[in-house]
Amino acid sequence: MTLYARFADRIGQILDDLAQAGDLPAGLDRRNVTVEPPRDPAHGDLATNAAMVLAKPAGKNPRELASLIAPKLARLPEIASAEVAGPGFINVRLTEESWREELAAILAGGADYGRSTIGKGERVNVEYVSANPTGPMHMGHCRGAVVGDALASLLEYAGYAVTREYYINDAGSQVETLARSAHLRYRQALGEQGITIPEGLYPGDYLIPIGEKLAAEFGDRYARAPEGEWLVLFREKTVAAMMDLIRADLALLGIHHDVFASEAKVQKDGRVKAALDKLRAEGLVYEGVLEAPKGEVPEDWEPVEMTLFRATAFGDDSDRPVMKADGSLTYFGTDLAYHAQKAETADQLIDIWGADHAGTVKRIQAAVKALTGGKVPLDIKLVQMVRLLRGGEPVKMSKRSGSFVTLADVVREVGKDVVRFTMLTRKADAQMDFDFAKVVEASKDNPVFYVQYAHARVHSLHRRLAEAGLALPAADLGRLDGEELALVKLAAQFPRLIEGAAANHEPHRVAFYLYDLAAAFHALWNRGNDDPSRRFLLVDDAETTAARLALADAIGQIIRNGLAVMGVAAAEEMH
Repeated sequence: MTLYARFADRIGQILDDLAQAGDLPAGLDRRNVTVEPPRDPAHGDLATNAAMVLAKPAGKNPRELASLIAPKLARLPEIASAEVAGPGFINVRLTEESWREELAAILAGGADYGRSTIGKGERVNVEYVSANPTGPMHMGHCRGAVVGDALASLLEYAGYAVTREYYINDAGSQVETLARSAHLRYRQALGEQGITIPEGLYPGDYLIPIGEKLAAEFGDRYARAPEGEWLVLFREKTVAAMMDLIRADLALLGIHHDVFASEAKVQKDGRVKAALDKLRAEGLVYEGVLEAPKGEVPEDWEPVEMTLFRATAFGDDSDRPVMKADGSLTYFGTDLAYHAQKAETADQLIDIWGADHAGTVKRIQAAVKALTGGKVPLDIKLVQMVRLLRGGEPVKMSKRSGSFVTLADVVREVGKDVVRFTMLTRKADAQMDFDFAKVVEASKDNPVFYVQYAHARVHSLHRRLAEAGLALPAADLGRLDGEELALVKLAAQFPRLIEGAAANHEPHRVAFYLYDLAAAFHALWNRGNDDPSRRFLLVDDAETTAARLALADAIGQIIRNGLAVMGVAAAEEMH
């Protein structure tokens, strides 16, 4: 049990004792009782809001209740003091020995320090990327891919059972356009001259090898054949080839999905009809006419009867069409059924979407509420686009893609770990600039370098010890002073950081925390530049070196654990 969890347990025991003594009513809801660092470190090491939360239901003044809890806390051997502050908060200072014990716990926990069971095996489906299979991955997809994958890893580390899913949009006009584009490349591969890619088709060079494969497989059988003979076949073959390309691009980022779900299969399997029948039986699907668009109404607008989902019953701004007047499905109609399919094997759904889909969030959340009776929550995380720069100037587009910079080109230039870490250095819904010069810069202003440099410094201590031939005794952590133990206090927050980030679906918190931890470590390290006695490695003092090496190893361990959650390898040397 980690430090914060241990003290939450101690407070729980004290509250049980107070209830047993008749000072508190039995059965109070304690879910909002917290143990966390106080906002001002000068106030102590830990703070609890127990008295503030429980006073009203207990019929007591908060300070009065706090004055019952604080003395019991103060009597615990690991607590140096417990004081009532403000309207009823309790600030606690731990003994130095408590922090030394936590340092030992970090070292003993190793790769599992920070791992949590709060998920209790709850099944979470995280759907991310889900790019149309009409081209290679580009940097517009990259941020959502990293955020989704890091979130999935974070949830697993916190004890959830996670399914990583990719939804293939392989139905509709865009994949027919793709098939027609591939057919032109197929004819080119057969040697036909004078073929140009007209406006409206996909011009990228990535379709050239696909055209060559089609030519090798089918010869000239479909070169002059009517579209009806080859469109479906070429669509299936080209989508399959594009998905192979997309999987390869994602693999460069270390991303692998468990499930690839097909939009075409959702429709073919009757999932849409089943979902709409269920909603219709509950009076949530009806034939109706939408209101005219708000603002200036187009001259050619006229009311048309469509099949509508009663989204307003679940918080949306208007009811939404699931089927057009001609009987064809809207994209929302299929998406609704797809989410119902995911919910069959999940306790919770998470979608990672581009910010350009913000307008459809309410409707799909309404549909999931309706289809699951509110039993399977859906959280949708919106991810802003990334602006690519080189030395502050916008990056030119890629000829290979036809209109964008490919993810593969970026990963090959700066590396997987730099890309992944950088994508998590800002909140997902905040705008981001990715400057090729900045992300590889060796400076404090580059979080990727700064965190990796901290880990490399820890690793260098072992290398330098070996070079010096210094044999160390078992670490006596009693040699660590208050300044060094302050670093342990920050390190000990890692488990609660993991739980908070997982509960709020915010993997960027891990990157922010690692930067702060690295900054504190660098500050302690740099003290040795001014005062040689503060260095981590003292050739003439093996006992102090052993204690400081244990501290450095604990920091290195937490950096490795946090980077692993982010899908980033820890650097042992910086070049």
